[in-house]
Amino acid sequence: MGTAMIVAKDPIGLDDEEMKINIEEFMCQPITDMNTLEKSEEMMHKMELLCMQLQGQLCQELERIEGTTKFRVDRWLKCEQIQGGGVTCIMEDGAVFERAGVNISVVGGKLRSEAVRAMNSQGRELPEDEEMEFRAVGISSVIHPRNPMVPTKHFNFRYFEVIPELSERQWWFGGGADLTPYYLDEKDVKHFHCSYKAACDLHGPSYYRRFKKWCDDYFFIKHRCMGRGVGGIFFDDFKSKNIDACFNFVKSCSKAVIPSYIPIVNKHKNDGYGLREREWQLTRRGHYTEFNLLYDRGTKFGFSTPGARHESILMSLPPRAAWHYCHNPEPSSKEGQLVEVLRNPKDWASV
Repeated sequence: MGTAMIVAKDPIGLDDEEMKINIEEFMCQPITDMNTLEKSEEMMHKMELLCMQLQGQLCQELERIEGTTKFRVDRWLKCEQIQGGGVTCIMEDGAVFERAGVNISVVGGKLRSEAVRAMNSQGRELPEDEEMEFRAVGISSVIHPRNPMVPTKHFNFRYFEVIPELSERQWWFGGGADLTPYYLDEKDVKHFHCSYKAACDLHGPSYYRRFKKWCDDYFFIKHRCMGRGVGGIFFDDFKSKNIDACFNFVKSCSKAVIPSYIPIVNKHKNDGYGLREREWQLTRRGHYTEFNLLYDRGTKFGFSTPGARHESILMSLPPRAAWHYCHNPEPSSKEGQLVEVLRNPKDWASV
């Protein structure tokens, strides 16, 4: 599927007070010097601050739910082919969350020719005959709960810029959020979708419809003919003449991360389940893993980047998964009802 420029409206309904960053919420020191971040108007720096704040808020909320298990905070730096670093926060083997990862990367370096070709194959028009520098900052998270009645959540938001030697800088935003349940609760899915629709509607009446469709198309496991989950929103090449309008849209989406998901966790974290439900969860996690390793563009780009930190890239995978030969649940079963929805996406915001 090709990409096209998405035109962002001017920011609306954004209060200056809401834009303030509370550095006390950060899980550790940012990668960029704090004095630089506080004074800079560069988008790389604005986005790094937003990512640090969202990481801190989410990790602290997950720790509150978990109780005794805490995040391991790994602040790492690169000094070889890739400059910059990141902050990986990982929680494993908790009572509620079997694995939860929230990763930030702030990196730059030379863009390899195969990466340029891959980007151009998605509809971009980057020069392939000249050396280019790139800079990128983003946050990505996957939360794998222990209870099969609690869905997995994934989200990421990123800013990317390319600086060719002989032409103008190019930049864009990308990101999204999606939900992967193991057992279908339509009220949960509607709540999730409506949370992101509200964020989209602040910036454009067509945003949710377009980005929901894009999410359904992108997170499709081709060899299984079904979605990875029940979708959400997905966008790429998000740019316009007003970079701050684009940033404000990403900021609105970031504010939906916690309220779209935490109420679902609290609703189901103590639900009862047995071996059958656990086995189905592990089977669906296998499908999740297949998508990430076979189709996900971010995973492929990460592995094609020299000096990439593979531990952080693979953080998104579930700690345990299973594959059963020719496993097809009965259509009338709860598992079969989920598969039907995965093969035929719904307009959840209108259910």
